[in-house]
Amino acid sequence: MLSLLDPRAFARYGYIEYADAHAYGQQAAEAVTALRTLTDSGRAADAVEASREAMRALGRTYGEIDDSDGVIGTVASGLAEAHLDACRAARPDPVRTADWLVEHLLGDLNDATDIDLTDYTDVLGEPGLARARELVAEAWRRNPKGWAEKYLMEQLLRSEGSVDALIAVHAADLSPTGATHLLIAQELERAGRPAESLEWAERGLREAGPDRGPDPRLVEFVCERYLRADRPADVVTVHRDVLKGRRSLAAYQALRTAARTTGRWDGAERTSALDLLRADADADVRSRKSHECGGAVLVDALIDDGDHDAAWQAAVDGYADQRQWLTLADRLRDRRPADALTVYLRHIAPFRTRTGDSAYERLTELLLSARACHRALGTEDEFTAYLAGLRADQKRKRRLMAMLDRHGLR
Repeated sequence: MLSLLDPRAFARYGYIEYADAHAYGQQAAEAVTALRTLTDSGRAADAVEASREAMRALGRTYGEIDDSDGVIGTVASGLAEAHLDACRAARPDPVRTADWLVEHLLGDLNDATDIDLTDYTDVLGEPGLARARELVAEAWRRNPKGWAEKYLMEQLLRSEGSVDALIAVHAADLSPTGATHLLIAQELERAGRPAESLEWAERGLREAGPDRGPDPRLVEFVCERYLRADRPADVVTVHRDVLKGRRSLAAYQALRTAARTTGRWDGAERTSALDLLRADADADVRSRKSHECGGAVLVDALIDDGDHDAAWQAAVDGYADQRQWLTLADRLRDRRPADALTVYLRHIAPFRTRTGDSAYERLTELLLSARACHRALGTEDEFTAYLAGLRADQKRKRRLMAMLDRHGLR
C-alpha cells in the first residue's frame, strides 16, 4: 500500500509539479480505498498501523508537491478519516493511541492531514484523554510560545469547558496588538461572563503597543458593547484614543462617525482631530517623508470631509502627494478650473518621455481633463495649440496617436 504513495514516478527534479499532481493524487487515493477495505474486512488493527505509516509517508512528501487544486489535501484528509474509522473499529490501547496522536500533532508531518485531537474523544476515553492532557501540558510548559503546543492546549481545555485554564493559556503570551485580549474576552462572553469579558477587552485597549495596536477587531468588540449599554460617549473616547495612537484615514473616519452620533463632531472634536493630523503632516514635511510615504493623512481627511478648499490649502502648504493633487483637481475642476489646469499640466509633463499603453491611457485622461478646464475658462484655442505641439512632439508613438484620435484629441 505504501507504494501507492511513492512520489518518484511523478517527481521531476525531486518535486511534483502542478501538471503531475493530479495523476499522483489519483494513485495516492487508492491507498485510502485500501485502508477502508482493511477495516471493512475485519482487519481494523492492521488498518490503524498502515494508516499511520501512510500519513507519515505523505507528510514527508507533501511539502514537495504543487497542490494548487487541493487534490493531495483531499487524499491526506481521507487518510486521517480512515485512521479514525480504523481506531473506532479496532479500539487500540488508548494510552498508546494518545502517545501517537500527540507526537504526530506536534510534529512536522501533521501539516498534510490536519488531525483534530477532539475527534478521538470516544477512542481515547478517560485514560487516553488524561495521557493526552499530560503530554500536551508538558509540551506547552517546555515551549509556551509554540503554535502547535498552544493550539493543542487550547483545544483540550475548550473541549473540557475549562474556561479559566484556557484563559491562563492565552494570558501567558499576550499579543502587543490586543488580539489575545480579544480571544480571552470572546471566551468569557461565550461562557456567560460579560463583565469580565469587557474588562479584558478594555485592558487590551490600554495595553496595546503604540506601533502595532490596538487590533481593529478589538476596537470593534469594545465599541459594540458600549453601544449595547447606551454609552456612545465612551465609543467616541475609544476612537479618539485610536486616532491619537494611529494617524490614519480609517481612524479619522471612525471617530467622525462615532462623534456624529453624539452631535459632537462639527466643533471641538473635529478641530482637535485635524490638529493631530496637521501636527503629523508638519513633522513629515520637516523630515521630508510626506512624498516618500504618501501624502499626509490630513489632506485625505479633508477631502473625505468634503472640505475641498481646506484640502487645497493643505496641498499648497506642501502636505500633498501627486495622487492627492490629482484628486483635488478632479473635485475642484468645475469651481477652480485654472487651479485644476495647473495640476493637470504639471502631471502631463513626465508622460512625454514614457511609453506603453498604460502611460498612453493616463496621458489621454489628463489631456481630457485639461481640455475640460480650458473649456470652462473659455480658452479652448490655447488647448488646441498645446495639443498640436504635444502631438508633433509625440508623433512617432503611433499607438498614442491612435488613442488620442479615438478620444477626439486631434
